[in-house]
Amino acid sequence: MAHSVSARERLMAKQPYTHTTWRVKPDMEAEFVERWSEWADWSHQQGLDPPALLLRDVEDPQTFVSFGPWESITAVRGWRARPGYQERVVKMLEVLESFEPRTLEVVVSR
Repeated sequence: MAHSVSARERLMAKQPYTHTTWRVKPDMEAEFVERWSEWADWSHQQGLDPPALLLRDVEDPQTFVSFGPWESITAVRGWRARPGYQERVVKMLEVLESFEPRTLEVVVSR
């Protein structure tokens, strides 16, 4: 029996997500969370849809993962090209050892 794709599934397939793995410098975790919250607030004004989530690795407390849905891939690209983006990256780098940003698309939702 063929499975029809729902309107919701088609919409989700077009909605991009950003995902970043953040490696925070020792003893800078609280400062990182504050800076990430400011980053997320600014990003919501640029097209990041709620909820933006920040997760912490329970076995490696210096590692965080964030992700959130966006209005469109155009909004993601515009956000990264917008004045203020690079200065926010520089501010985040002050408390980071590394970060790995990605732009993702939904393949399957169950």
